[in-house]
Amino acid sequence: MDTPRPQIRHEVQLRHRDVDQLGHVNQAVYHELLEEVRAAFVRESLPDLPFTGYVLARSELDYRSEVRIEDGYVVGEAYVGRIGRSSITVENRLCKPDGTVAVEGRAILVAWDEENRRSRVLTEDERRRLSPGS
Repeated sequence: MDTPRPQIRHEVQLRHRDVDQLGHVNQAVYHELLEEVRAAFVRESLPDLPFTGYVLARSELDYRSEVRIEDGYVVGEAYVGRIGRSSITVENRLCKPDGTVAVEGRAILVAWDEENRRSRVLTEDERRRLSPGS
């Protein structure tokens, strides 16, 4: 049996500006929507960490189904797939209201030392809170 891992489901409202001339959410907007989901995930998993605690180092997405403004919102899901020395790989996706996966992929977030403007090693507390079963 798999150990439960910290995860989040976060609803994001669509805005008219998210839609392109083809009538669906523009591919670049998916990155913005997922950024909101990942920020909610970090806030929930590590509430004491400042907003600037992580920076995005990599993002990859697979587009599965178009989203239209008529859908009204998407539900974002995120969880930690891997914990490295100074980074976490976040598996994330957006689903339409009916549960259809619209886009899925992963993002690598690097722990950030704002004062020194460089990556930092994850703390033991971060590792514990982000690990399965926490």
